[in-house]
Amino acid sequence: MDVRLPLTSAVFGVMLLLNGCSPADEKKTVSLEERTAQFEKSLDAIADQKLKDAVADLGGSLLLLERAELKLKTKPIETEYGEDAMRLLKHYPTPQALVDTYLDGLFVLRKPSSSDYLTDLSPVFPFSFTMPAQFPFPHGLEWQSVTLSNKKVISFQPEWSETDPGIQLSPSSSNVDNPDDLTVTYPFIEGLEVDNKKQPQPLMLKGKAEVIAPHRVFTVALTKKDVGKARVDDNISVTLLSLDNNVAELELSNTAPLIPEVRETPLNPLIVQARDTTGGFLSHSGSINESAAQIAFYEKQLGEMQAQTAWSDTFEKQLKDEQQAFEQQNHHYTRVYFNGSVDTLEVSVLDFSAATVTRRDLQLPVLRFDPNTTEKAIQPLSVPVVVYDDQATTWLKGATLTEEQLQKNVSITQSVDDSSASRIEFEHIRTFNDELLGTSFSPADSPVTFFTAGDNGKRDGPIELPTEAYQVDPLRGTITYDLNLFPETPAFAVGSMPLFLATVEQKTLDAHQLPKGLELKGNALVVDLKVFPAQDWRFFAKDDSGNYLKEILSVSHDASTEGPALFGVHYFYGQPTRLESYQRTNLATVEYGFEVKLDKTETPNPAQ
Repeated sequence: MDVRLPLTSAVFGVMLLLNGCSPADEKKTVSLEERTAQFEKSLDAIADQKLKDAVADLGGSLLLLERAELKLKTKPIETEYGEDAMRLLKHYPTPQALVDTYLDGLFVLRKPSSSDYLTDLSPVFPFSFTMPAQFPFPHGLEWQSVTLSNKKVISFQPEWSETDPGIQLSPSSSNVDNPDDLTVTYPFIEGLEVDNKKQPQPLMLKGKAEVIAPHRVFTVALTKKDVGKARVDDNISVTLLSLDNNVAELELSNTAPLIPEVRETPLNPLIVQARDTTGGFLSHSGSINESAAQIAFYEKQLGEMQAQTAWSDTFEKQLKDEQQAFEQQNHHYTRVYFNGSVDTLEVSVLDFSAATVTRRDLQLPVLRFDPNTTEKAIQPLSVPVVVYDDQATTWLKGATLTEEQLQKNVSITQSVDDSSASRIEFEHIRTFNDELLGTSFSPADSPVTFFTAGDNGKRDGPIELPTEAYQVDPLRGTITYDLNLFPETPAFAVGSMPLFLATVEQKTLDAHQLPKGLELKGNALVVDLKVFPAQDWRFFAKDDSGNYLKEILSVSHDASTEGPALFGVHYFYGQPTRLESYQRTNLATVEYGFEVKLDKTETPNPAQ
């Protein structure tokens, strides 16, 4: 959740993922709901549509902001850790070097398709974009056209047209989570087979990119003792206004003006992170980036709007002049909520007073790397950037997972919506150990006994059941039971569920002295899968910095479409100088003993 003003209808896109509030705040919630209803009713009295839309946007956004603040304040404090949002920048000497890596490392991958009429194009970024903070600078990407093998240029259009009879380039409908994925659509003629393979193929994707890089980043560590004190570095001043258990309130000022090129661009120069007493980074619960003064200003403007009978150019200019007089680009306020108790804040300020705007025309060749291929030749994929995998160190801790750690990770959930298929599920946090379990599972019997409850609510006698009354699936970690076949109502389930734990042997290999079956060809590691079977082995690469290199992609070269895999190729961003091998040498079964108090179904047991 990240709510920013000026308030417009775009703010309604904020996802309120937090549910519920404390009893003490119920009256506030009711009041907010009542005021929301009154506001919506007041809109009906506005005849002028333009004025009505403006009042709805601003008033609705203020109510949404208030609702978001209430939910953030009343959310239970549950510790949840995240990643260091600034770690990416720490690998590069300057912010501009990070920008250059982002642009130089971009390429386009043609994805396999089961349709003769669709070809999906997926831009591959050197950095992960699952979270906005993972690339901290304002950036934009705009696709323009694709050039086909017959030299025809197909312009990008924002959506596929059912009436366009020609070849089209539009956003992908198969991956709505990634707005940069594209689809080349070939015409489909009813009753006439049109084979895509005979159609002109995409060769080059054109577009343009823009990235704004601050000329420097100022980082400061703050604790409760810093409340009220300004920390100054040249033109930057950061003041910690308050720091409570899980929320921090800060103000930033920058005495240097923004460069003209970015004055109209919404910028968020503050990145606020928190650590708890363990040193781990706490994930964000949400943030409010409007101070009390800002909210009061927009409430005043809303009152001015509601006093009008019609919208006019003069009134619109008055509002804009007031906003320009009030807004100060060099002052920023934020109140950040965290999932956990804060010990130390790490505040990073992106100084855009001397920002660099990089604009680049993109002409990217369309490459094809199928996950499985029968080609014997190794296709080169040399990307001229170095990118590190910051998650690898944490992920690889799973190689030394113990029985105790595995059992502590187990969580038990129940589903009792269907009395004929009630379920108990045993789940655990996925680790690197799971990746090396392979497929050679030999689980023993997984005994489970159902018990009734006594008058005191504690476990009583066992229930004798026919074998068809329940089913245990140890590989999926589930117990399914049919209450219709129970002579008595069960209250407890007691038994043992197998978990699986791999013994993993780790070795470090010099890239210049690799054993038979491993070969480096530039940035590609070629693995003989007869010597190093994929289900038993994993390989990670490092360069001279000692950091893990991020893998771009991997390809399995097979003897035929149904034949065995011959060798695998792993491509990296950078030149490996050391490898780490991880081999599963043993697979053990760990019995997880349990006693589960069963949830009650809402429907009565027909067997009674």
